Amino acid sequence: MAWNEPGDKNKNPWGNQKGNKSELDDLLKNFISSLRTLFGDKGSGPIDPSSKKNIGLIGAAILAIYLLFGIYIVNDGERGVVLQFGKFNEITTPGPHWIPLIIQSVEIVDVANIRSTQQKAVMLTEDENIVSINFAIQYDVKDASDFIFKVRDPDITLRHAGESAIREIVGKNKMDFIITDGREEVASATRSLLQSILDFYKSGINVQTVNILEAQPPEQVQDAFSDAIRAREDEQRYINEAEAYRNEIIPLARGEAKQIVEESKAYRVKLIKSAEGEASRFRQLYSEYKKAPEVTRERLYLEAVESVLGNTSKVMIDVDGGNNLMYLPLDKIINPSTSSASRENDNKNTESNFTDKLKLDKNTFDPRKRQTYE
Repeated sequence: MAWNEPGDKNKNPWGNQKGNKSELDDLLKNFISSLRTLFGDKGSGPIDPSSKKNIGLIGAAILAIYLLFGIYIVNDGERGVVLQFGKFNEITTPGPHWIPLIIQSVEIVDVANIRSTQQKAVMLTEDENIVSINFAIQYDVKDASDFIFKVRDPDITLRHAGESAIREIVGKNKMDFIITDGREEVASATRSLLQSILDFYKSGINVQTVNILEAQPPEQVQDAFSDAIRAREDEQRYINEAEAYRNEIIPLARGEAKQIVEESKAYRVKLIKSAEGEASRFRQLYSEYKKAPEVTRERLYLEAVESVLGNTSKVMIDVDGGNNLMYLPLDKIINPSTSSASRENDNKNTESNFTDKLKLDKNTFDPRKRQTYE
């Protein structure tokens, strides 16, 4: 049976209004009694909620609650963005603050915490190759009001701007550079471009770092790319080995060249000194020759015979009144092979010296001068 059908008066929701009113009066009385106890009023007697005193207590309680709920605290590393009727009013610093409720509201923004977002995208390089980039962005809030009001969703804005920035940087570089040696440079250029985009949007975001976590070619060409990398490494290894060999051989060659130059200088000095000595000896001999020509001539003859016979193994004895006697020394008779070999060497040396002098004379022959051979 429905509540509005006749015959059941207890189901009428408005039929028990006196009971509801009495319950509300009881609640008010209990509340006023609590306020009296709180403010130190120990008066006795019935409590009338409609009296002026009780109304004042209720108003004071409501005002205290209003003032109490308007207090808020901003912690270190946070900023409070105060809104007045939904419009930006001011930014409060760390510490306790109070706002009039209903008129103003506050939103707390953490500006010290480093936030992070990570995403992966496939993009095209300058040399028209496809590369897969996995990168992470760390950022914090530098302007709390812009962070709340200028963009609808800062995280989504950051993700879209980050992907756009890294696509532009990757599109300006070649695949080999991005995958091997250029990760740090790409990350730095991406951070600068991303920060300029976010500043243009007035997003209030400060990009701390951009890290390239992974950069690799698609799976279909990874084997070929690995072969290319190994070939590049071999090339660099050969270059390093060649550089090491060059650094080793060039100092040795320079040392040998320096040694040859020094030896040639020493030989030149030696020849000059020897020629000067011979010239001085000839001048002294010439002065003696002018004083005693016969004696000097005889001396020169004996010196010449001595120099010639001093290199031979034969001995000649001058015998008075008879023929001169020539014989070999005893050691040459005992070892004739050594003696013959020595004579052959002497003959070869003599022939070689004479041949060299003939060759030299052919190159320097002057018919106007007298040629002599010693």
